[in-house]
Amino acid sequence: MQNLVNYAIRYAEKGFSVLPMANKKPLIAFANRPPLTVAEIKQIWKTNPTANIALRTTNFFVIDIDRHANGADGFKSIQQLGHPELFKKTLKQRTAGGGCQLFYLKREDMRIHQLIGWLPGVDVKAHINNYIVVPPSQIKGKPYQWANRLPIVTASLDLVKTINRKRATSHYQPDTAIVNTGERTATTLLFEQIATGLGDVGGRNNQLAALIGGLLFRNVKVKAAYQLACLANQNTMDALPQREVDRTFESIVQAEIRRKEVNTT
Repeated sequence: MQNLVNYAIRYAEKGFSVLPMANKKPLIAFANRPPLTVAEIKQIWKTNPTANIALRTTNFFVIDIDRHANGADGFKSIQQLGHPELFKKTLKQRTAGGGCQLFYLKREDMRIHQLIGWLPGVDVKAHINNYIVVPPSQIKGKPYQWANRLPIVTASLDLVKTINRKRATSHYQPDTAIVNTGERTATTLLFEQIATGLGDVGGRNNQLAALIGGLLFRNVKVKAAYQLACLANQNTMDALPQREVDRTFESIVQAEIRRKEVNTT
């Protein structure tokens, strides 16, 4: 099996976050860490010369289409979706397992949700700590291959909305016969809002501001409050742009600092 270090370096030089893989398993800890440098890539592949290459889905996401043993056919699912105009011509690869993956750049004005099970046989891999194996990697002698040489295009707004609208469903369904008889407090509502999102388009900013203020008022640490605010936004059907979340969060933090200063004088 050939040493893929030069391919890994080229990916890194094009701005991708490269991971070394033993088949499809990462060889290093990488979650929430900066991309490997070229020097680090050279050192890792010197130690692991037959490592495959994966790319973290940081600034791009993939629509992963496959046929599964349980009968789910992703290719049929895409056809049955009935909106071929959503899938712009973009970079595409054939996977070692016989499926294909379509690459799209993430939008700046709307967050894309990762959805494992978006459609039967179709996953959306988009989390910054997720990754996809890329050519010329091989799994058990079966290669990953580029199906075309097109550039990666930015996903259309309609595609992102369609993905975000169709959430993956869980096999577990809560028992709706269970009735909560205890008191419902403001803290209860904060927890529920994180899970259910910020509501309709007209009131998202106000709901976000109220959520952040409620968390900080209850002495939730700033970093944790920010992560919870982002989670609530991700769980919103039409999520706010990340820059809007950041701007609102900074504004509420400054207001909370001023409030505490007044209360201590």
